[in-house]
Amino acid sequence: MKPDIIFEDDLLIALNKPSGLLSIPDREGKEISLKQILQNNYKEIFTVHRLDKGTSGVIVFAKDENTHKQLSQLFETHATEKIYTGLVHGTPSPAHGKIEAAIMQHPSGNNKMVINAKGKLSVTDYEVLENFKRFAWVQFKILTGRTHQIRIHAQHIGNSIICDELYGDGKPVYLSSLKSKYNLSKKEETEKPLLQRLALHSASLKFNLNDKEYFFEATIPKDLKALLQQLRKINPA
Repeated sequence: MKPDIIFEDDLLIALNKPSGLLSIPDREGKEISLKQILQNNYKEIFTVHRLDKGTSGVIVFAKDENTHKQLSQLFETHATEKIYTGLVHGTPSPAHGKIEAAIMQHPSGNNKMVINAKGKLSVTDYEVLENFKRFAWVQFKILTGRTHQIRIHAQHIGNSIICDELYGDGKPVYLSSLKSKYNLSKKEETEKPLLQRLALHSASLKFNLNDKEYFFEATIPKDLKALLQQLRKINPA
């Protein structure tokens, strides 16, 4: 799970985080994180924001305290443009809109979030990019940065992210579930899933720092790209 460097200068580093890699160390400290990988190569690395373990795509770390302070302020004041893409169950209706639903931590403290009027204001713009009958490829623009915001907002409108174990059914996607006539290859004893991780990708990030505009894009991972190609062939709208 080696991350690809998208951009680097004296102030910051932007990477394309692979799905399955923690952004920062968790409480147990049993799994390696992207921050730990960076700390092995850089003198200092500062956390600016995070991506869920299952989410791939653009993530930025600061290289000094002052840059960390500036970037953290930009994220806290929502002075960044964060675009995500994700594959969801069904097709959101209408095809584009705004989700405004306050989010708070689940009372059980089980690392889940919940929609609740007592929570923090949370706003997500969405637009359906492609429709595949049973699924849809959707662009999300988050105007606030709450934990699991896209995932729980997608669930809230009835279109949870594919393979989301917390807010969806968590089930892998198999080719046999897409094709009516599917035969297992003679070389395979059991069918391998096309996708078995959260189908959410941090596609781009834009902000201004020290009067300079930064814009980063992350290519879609091979597994997600392969599933999209299959859907375009098998289940076009």
